[in-house]
Amino acid sequence: MYAELRAQLDTLTTEAFRPELAEIDRQSTLDIARAMNAEDATVPAAVAERLPEIAAAIDAIAARMARGGRLVYAGAGTAGRMGVLDASECPPTFNTDPAQVIGLIAGGPSAMVKAVEGAEDSPELAAADLTALGLTEADTVIGISASGRTPYAIRAVAFARDRGALTVGLSCNADSALAAAAEHGIEVVVGPELLTGSTRLKAGTAQKLVLNLISTLTMIRLGKTYGNLMVDLRASNEKLRARSRRIVALATDAPDQEIEAALTATGGEVKQAILVLLARVDAATAARLLTESEGHLRAALTAAP
Repeated sequence: MYAELRAQLDTLTTEAFRPELAEIDRQSTLDIARAMNAEDATVPAAVAERLPEIAAAIDAIAARMARGGRLVYAGAGTAGRMGVLDASECPPTFNTDPAQVIGLIAGGPSAMVKAVEGAEDSPELAAADLTALGLTEADTVIGISASGRTPYAIRAVAFARDRGALTVGLSCNADSALAAAAEHGIEVVVGPELLTGSTRLKAGTAQKLVLNLISTLTMIRLGKTYGNLMVDLRASNEKLRARSRRIVALATDAPDQEIEAALTATGGEVKQAILVLLARVDAATAARLLTESEGHLRAALTAAP
């Protein structure tokens, strides 16, 4: 069994050994830092090569979510943590329901801070986690795995596909089993790591960049922004309340007194407040226009009297 696993790892770019770095521990800290920084600088170019596949996946995801579907990330270890991180940032940034973008990590929430032995090798766990969500055809499941061979991620994608959900496989090796299992395969090949097999480095960075693209552009397509302003953010603390006022000001150029009045009238809803100020309608009319425009502020402005 272990001989077979070792043979599999030997074929993966992310696991490749780099002889030129064999004595890196004898270098100065600054030289090691420069070497690592140079490695990191190659990641955006690797992501750029996959932008057509990423864009195609985003358009498909947005179409499903516009019908009420959910976006589900599924991965193990670092890959799973990246998914949970991206999902957890969507409610405060885009005012999404916490159940709209979901991060699943093999082994459950405790695996975020402590490794759960064997969880990534369990396809049964993936099936159980997704069964609990009650997947529908409107949902999307993104399996994340640096190697592209993690059983948890592959099973998550296969399970979701069997139920008609949209599937995406994100890996950092070419010709991966994960990409093959998904409708949309995204393989960002970042090459061997500075530390052999430590895929929390370049591979983890690549996954973070791709997930940023997927969630952000999907939300743009769903009308969660106005230009490059986060008009659907949830003001849950003083910093975000200050940001809400600033976003309304940038979008409308209205005086502070009018901005405060609009935010008060709309219960702090940034998008609605902008519509009140730009269209010169009351809060109730703004709410109705946004509902009729499925939350798209530009469309609501066009439809305003």
